[in-house]
Amino acid sequence: MRIAVFTGSQSGPPSHQQAAADFATALARAGVGIVYGGGNVGLMGVVADAALAAGGEVVGVIPQHLVDDEVAHPGLPRLEVVQTMHERKAVMADLSDAFVALPGAAGTLEELFEAWTWGMLGLHAKPTAFLDVDGFWQPLLQQLRRMVDDGYLAANRLEALGVVHDAAELLAFVDGYRHPARKWTPPAT
Repeated sequence: MRIAVFTGSQSGPPSHQQAAADFATALARAGVGIVYGGGNVGLMGVVADAALAAGGEVVGVIPQHLVDDEVAHPGLPRLEVVQTMHERKAVMADLSDAFVALPGAAGTLEELFEAWTWGMLGLHAKPTAFLDVDGFWQPLLQQLRRMVDDGYLAANRLEALGVVHDAAELLAFVDGYRHPARKWTPPAT
């Protein structure tokens, strides 16, 4: 199994760095591979380094423009270089069995929300989750609950989005995951 890890290109506070390292180490020790954005910076680099140090499989997927900017991780046994950010996300999705967002910024949100939306539209049936470190995702989850309350998001879609606190919880979530029916169902013929 491989899990796509979306996270920041900045390091954040020390508690987030430690949580990212612990998370990646635990996945590696459980025999779960990591697919991530291929960088050597921020929490992305922390995740890759920790998983590699624990003997785990780490696959980086990075667009050429970021290789040119010298942010590609030089120690990866497998680095897929693609041309665009869109291609990066598609390759990461193809290589992964589930998705998880660690703390990060706009790019992390964009990646996770696209993966989650693809699931709603029936493009895949893979689990999607937040790793909630220090309550980082709680304000966003409050907004998502508001979307349900106001009728913009079906409650079963939000219920299918995992909120976990460590690798063991993520693996249990993935193991028990039941994908809701796709959002749009073609009419019967």
